[in-house]
Amino acid sequence: MPKRKRLSDAGIARLRPEAREYTVWDTGVAGLGVRVRPSGSRTFIYHRKTDGGVKKMSFGPAALRKVEEVRRACMEAVTGVAGAEAACRGKAPLFRDFVAGRWKAERFERCKPSTQKGFRSRLNGHLLPTFGSRRLDRITRSMALGWFEACSRTAPGSANLALALLRQILNHAVACGHIGANPVRGIRRNPGRKMTRFLSREEIARLHRVLDRYAEDSASEAQQADIVRLLLLTGCRRGEIVRLRREEVKGDRLELADSKTGPRTVLLNSPAREVVERRLRQGSGPWIFPSVRDPSRHQCYGLPLWYRVRREAGIEDVRLHDLRHTVASQAVLNGVPLTVTARLLGHGNVAMTMRYAHVGDREIEAAAERVGQAVAAMMAQAGNQRPNFTNSPDNAC
Repeated sequence: MPKRKRLSDAGIARLRPEAREYTVWDTGVAGLGVRVRPSGSRTFIYHRKTDGGVKKMSFGPAALRKVEEVRRACMEAVTGVAGAEAACRGKAPLFRDFVAGRWKAERFERCKPSTQKGFRSRLNGHLLPTFGSRRLDRITRSMALGWFEACSRTAPGSANLALALLRQILNHAVACGHIGANPVRGIRRNPGRKMTRFLSREEIARLHRVLDRYAEDSASEAQQADIVRLLLLTGCRRGEIVRLRREEVKGDRLELADSKTGPRTVLLNSPAREVVERRLRQGSGPWIFPSVRDPSRHQCYGLPLWYRVRREAGIEDVRLHDLRHTVASQAVLNGVPLTVTARLLGHGNVAMTMRYAHVGDREIEAAAERVGQAVAAMMAQAGNQRPNFTNSPDNAC
């Protein structure tokens, strides 16, 4: 697997020769790398994709040049080559043409349908109206920053998502040789709110009682109530449960063919198995939760019942996704290691799970207090009096 890191002068000096030649690629400038030979020599190299193939350049021994100097030389080389190519081919393509053409074929088509849906929304709602008629080499940093600041005033979260997509598209434009550098690189996204709301024991009990009441009503509401129960019992994502197929139920586990992080296995606890088995008995179509109106489709993704349930349970600030946070918090509170919690939730890496590391702090503080009181009682018993740690002259500052 290729080695990639942010190249620095000190880091290059620490590179050691190996039995075979290897290259460390820079994460700052695509195509820039340092080639290390078994002899110990280190050389700056630069590979750039063009319509005619990959063009390879050398910038000499790494011991004689600074990384930033080489990065500037790479950009100048790209700008010069791109300018010459543009003179032969004509002008750089319009943003909308590039998106509908090469970017769509090489990037967009590789994404999951749910990701493509989000991309289309951001393109049609934000990027194409602003940049669609502009040539790629006419999109400047000040223009992008002005758009982002205006968008952020009304929808900071949507602005962040659109900025990330714009950065990805323009990175691909750099790789294709249409522009020399990405003008939106370095624009800072809006700080997001911390979404770590989870239910307390009392809130879980209230939610359970309200769900029981709705489970006795119509078939649609009973089905939606069971979806909410499974979300709270398994910590699955909403789409994983709403789109759950009969063929994915394997006894005491769910073998999900596709999820946000790819195929994964969800182990079912006893209450969750009861919900799934009840639903298996109540239908025969492909879906565990079929649409009441059209059994060939899965249940309504919006779950309108949820808004009434949370209002009656007194938890109107809770989102469906917060039920997943609740499962994570309960796992941490019950002593489940973060690595195991990560697997339980299907996180791609433990860094996502670290958001819940603070959940057990209150219990740790209580445990520390109990241990302190117990030790102090033993010390007091030995001396027939409770030790005074605050007024002791030995502890004076």
